[in-house]
Amino acid sequence: MSEISIILIEDHDLTRMGLRAALQSYSGLKVIGEAANATQGLKLLETAKPDVAVVDIGLPDMDGIELTRKFRRYQAETGQTATKILILTMDHTEDAVLAAFAAGADSYYMKETSISRLTEAIHATYGGNSWIDPAIANVVLRKMRQGIPGESQPSDKPKTVKIEALATEYEQVLETYPLTQRELEILELIVAGCSNGQIAEKLYITVGTVKTHVRNILNKLCADDRTQAAVRALRSGLVA
Repeated sequence: MSEISIILIEDHDLTRMGLRAALQSYSGLKVIGEAANATQGLKLLETAKPDVAVVDIGLPDMDGIELTRKFRRYQAETGQTATKILILTMDHTEDAVLAAFAAGADSYYMKETSISRLTEAIHATYGGNSWIDPAIANVVLRKMRQGIPGESQPSDKPKTVKIEALATEYEQVLETYPLTQRELEILELIVAGCSNGQIAEKLYITVGTVKTHVRNILNKLCADDRTQAAVRALRSGLVA
């Protein structure tokens, strides 16, 4: 398996150095460049052509959302479409989350989550899947249901957050093994970021029963973990 090439665009030196050291300790990941601001970051994206760019929202000269938008425009003009964008931030407000996805971000990752989960997010993003941090998944879900108002957005921005449909093989599995009403209830709570214990309390069932339902949900959605199940639920509208 080839290494996943990564660049880090983060203005805090200690954070960037820590991320680099941590990511380099994992086999299969290689940090090939760093930038401390958006201007440098855009140049690096264009020249280094990484598999995944980890981009902080709070950059000093231009925020990570605008950087993402400009890079997507560059990709459209040049046909260089391989690089994926993973937004890294402490900001889980609705405006920031939706703006990031509207700008073309592939994934959205909260900084306070562990480095091991970040590596999972990088692998998922590299593989063409959107990693949506469970902490903000409910924001995307809510807007999928409501739609995003377009009045305040410039005309060159997408009016909606694009959530792709499930792949055909997943649809076929769900047709053969549809989710039960209880599984749909639990899936919605997973998307909302609830733990097994919290789900058990809300639905007045045991944690063991929750685990059994979660296992069945993962199998039916062909998902490796709860986060992947949440992403596929969002994409398919299963919990809408």
